[in-house]
Amino acid sequence: MANLSQWISGSRPRTLPASVVPVMVGTGVAVHTGEAVWWRALVAGFVALVLQIGVNFANDYSDGVRGTDEDRVGPLRLVGSGVAAPKQVLAAALGCFLAAAVAGLALAAVTTWWLLLIGAAAILAAWFYTGGERPYGYRAMGEISVFVFFGLVAVVGTTYVQTERLPWESWVAAVPVGLLACGLLVANNLRDIPTDELSGKQTLAVLLGDTRTRLLYAACTALPFTIVLAAAAPHPWVLVGLLAAPLSVPPTQKVLGGAKGPELIPVLGETGRLQVAFGALLAIGLAL
Repeated sequence: MANLSQWISGSRPRTLPASVVPVMVGTGVAVHTGEAVWWRALVAGFVALVLQIGVNFANDYSDGVRGTDEDRVGPLRLVGSGVAAPKQVLAAALGCFLAAAVAGLALAAVTTWWLLLIGAAAILAAWFYTGGERPYGYRAMGEISVFVFFGLVAVVGTTYVQTERLPWESWVAAVPVGLLACGLLVANNLRDIPTDELSGKQTLAVLLGDTRTRLLYAACTALPFTIVLAAAAPHPWVLVGLLAAPLSVPPTQKVLGGAKGPELIPVLGETGRLQVAFGALLAIGLAL
């Protein structure tokens, strides 16, 4: 039975900014419209966070029972390392999905029942990323899913549950948020190219190869700032997001400098910090 520290590590805390940041940004848009509802923002944040943890446990379970986590370079995997039984990790994943569904039901009850379909799609996407007979995460589609659910759906959805509208600012702001979330996944899959190739896991990084994956990561961390510059014409305050640009330099230098294996582990934490700083600043700029 894994201890508490191992369960926390297994939840992959370095990836959790991907769930928190879009809620901050979507709420920033809601504040700008004057229609922010803080309890709904907090519930949306809870849904996003437990879904992300559920995704991580589901991924741990599915990869673990397939044997693709046996020779990992990165952080602890509960099933692959043998510190937790597969059924325990599966129960943790399903428990997170259930908690997200219950909280999402509350948001749907006060807005629109169509949210239930979006929530169901998010849970299915979370499970079939590495679960089922034909997981799409093994077919180079992980980045697309991350961009859609941790960018478009999370940002626009957070704004909608508070304002019950779909302002254009949410759609624009969702793009850089989704790109940074993709950057986190790209960095993770870049590190795992050797082991993923051996296990037959066809991630986008495996298909692109080492060099092009590094360029993709650099694009994911640079383009968000270009989008901020473009959005500054109607909303000059979003330029405060550029203050996060220096945080993109260390991880990008490591990636473009050829860091491999364990050398790439710090990149996840640095990318997470970049996400949080950029998201907080962008949210402030949008609110103003």
